[in-house]
Amino acid sequence: MDNLAQVLKESWTLVEEDRDKIAGHFYARLFLSNPQLRQLFPVQMTGQRDRLLEAVISAMQTLDDPERFDEFLRGLGRDHRKYHVSREHYAMVGEALLTALRTAGGDQWTIEYDHAWQDAYAAISEKMIAGAADDPNPPFWHAEVLTHERRGRDVAVFTCRALQYPLPYRAGQYVSIEVPRYQPRLWRTYSIANAPTEENVLEFHVRAVGAGWVSSSLVRKIKPGDLLRLAAPMGTMTLDRKSNRDILCVAGGVGLAPIKALVEELTLYNRTRWVHVFFGGHSQDELYGLTELYQLAAEHPWLSILPSCSVDDEFTGERGDLAEVLARYGPWTAHDCFVSGSAPMVRSILRTLAQHEVPPANIRYDTFGDL
Repeated sequence: MDNLAQVLKESWTLVEEDRDKIAGHFYARLFLSNPQLRQLFPVQMTGQRDRLLEAVISAMQTLDDPERFDEFLRGLGRDHRKYHVSREHYAMVGEALLTALRTAGGDQWTIEYDHAWQDAYAAISEKMIAGAADDPNPPFWHAEVLTHERRGRDVAVFTCRALQYPLPYRAGQYVSIEVPRYQPRLWRTYSIANAPTEENVLEFHVRAVGAGWVSSSLVRKIKPGDLLRLAAPMGTMTLDRKSNRDILCVAGGVGLAPIKALVEELTLYNRTRWVHVFFGGHSQDELYGLTELYQLAAEHPWLSILPSCSVDDEFTGERGDLAEVLARYGPWTAHDCFVSGSAPMVRSILRTLAQHEVPPANIRYDTFGDL
């Protein structure tokens, strides 16, 4: 695996700057050779092209960790059942992907690279197929919207209940959501914002991102009574109940969702671990969930909340970027750390934690920015 991983990374370095070209050629070849597959994809492909490369990059990042590599791919296989993917589709996708990589690599694409990607894709597809076959749950759940509340211009908090079958998940995980009424066959991932309940109610926090098709529908269009589809839960930003380390949570904007779920789970059993939540935004409007956090802190002495704003002159609390605020406190070396927010925010927090010499094994994070 070590030599294969090295060759794959070397070949990816050759073509990674041509991501748009790879994605465009991949879908063109896939649909031209297998026109029946087009119906499995959304009518509007804007943003969909990036999904292929996100999966490739994520797989590349786990190559050096066989256990994480296996877990990621099995989860990906389970998740792809929502697209009605069957075993025979994997060979079609593999052929189109290899052709796209060869085209992007041009004369510098070697036989060694080609064989490495063939071997890697065979292993990837085998693990994904196995993950899909081993999952006893349905490919997706139908869910009814129960409540919907706007929190400012671009943010909504809504709840829904899965119908027919309970949706099992752990606090900190995320699911893919489809809005069949407005954006059929277009799925985007969102973290669940509450710990599991007996009533099987799930809460979500969504920000409408630009012209995002799904996020705009979830914020501006859906209402109680509407039906959604939820795919199988994924993600490993979950609590280790065997750990006795104190906990640091850092949330930016709607990155609060999984952090809130983790805190709710802790309220069910925690008695000995101090929990520090840093919640930041550009302005006070982005601190939409402070009331609920303060209520939890009032009921649980081990929980502390520290909000901050980076550009709001009227805010009387901590000022500055979230990473700057976090750096004023600590040290965090002996904490389990959970980070959730935009990709730039997460990167800055991870740099701060590295400066505090927090072991990478003690850090779990999610990035937001879905369309």
